[in-house]
Amino acid sequence: MFRWLSGLGAPQRKVEQELALITDEVWHRAIMGHFFLVGLNPDEDLALKQRTAWLLASKQFSSVQGLELTHDIMLSVAIQAALPIMQLSPRLYEGWTEIILYPSGFLIPRAEVDESGVVHEYMMEASGEAWDGGPLILSWEDAEPGVVSRANVVIHEFAHKLDLYGSDADGMPSLGAHPDISVREWQHVLQASFDEFSASLVAAEDAIPSYVDPESAEAEPWLASLPLDPYAATDHAEFFAVSTEAFFVDPARLAQGLPQWYALLARYYRQDPYRRMTVSSV
Repeated sequence: MFRWLSGLGAPQRKVEQELALITDEVWHRAIMGHFFLVGLNPDEDLALKQRTAWLLASKQFSSVQGLELTHDIMLSVAIQAALPIMQLSPRLYEGWTEIILYPSGFLIPRAEVDESGVVHEYMMEASGEAWDGGPLILSWEDAEPGVVSRANVVIHEFAHKLDLYGSDADGMPSLGAHPDISVREWQHVLQASFDEFSASLVAAEDAIPSYVDPESAEAEPWLASLPLDPYAATDHAEFFAVSTEAFFVDPARLAQGLPQWYALLARYYRQDPYRRMTVSSV
């Protein structure tokens, strides 16, 4: 049962200990807290549980600013993080060890260079951040279960870790275990989909009346038809991370809006959440 764990950084004994803590009752309650996990078949449920136990055994969880770190919190984060690698090797999450949880949003330093070459430094509020080779930081308020949302900060940040595995943050995850997907195909579909989405975003923003702030909630009716959050147009890295969120949490919009990109992600993740959720709702 655990042969696949060989050489993956977490002792088999520790993984088995974590699995023993996840009783059927605990697992069922945790799964039911995440609406996007409906429709898992028995094999998928087992694979997700094994990956979850591996994450709990191999990553160091810590909290700051007074957040009480409970097993339920760690289990919820691990389940969400395990979903993208449910059918992939846990090796893709190796090379770093720590997951840090804040009670809510936190501030991170940022610097931007304007057209004149002047550097502007500021603090930006964030709900998650993935460091290259370092920890993954999350806001528990934005990660906790029970909320139906198009966004998922845990999946988003772990998608960045997949992107960073063995390369730069460029929207190009490791394809070493995917002989059916070439780098050329990935880059072609990524660029074409990014361009298509960016054009759709420009058209949607141009349709917003001048008296409406495009960054406000009032602009939502003009942006609601987009298959992804506008943040996806930032660059290829964010496009991949936001797309991964949508793939698992809001797959219908992505599959219908960017079908070629959705199909490629389905081949990469070896999952089809759109079909899974559709079948479960019948």
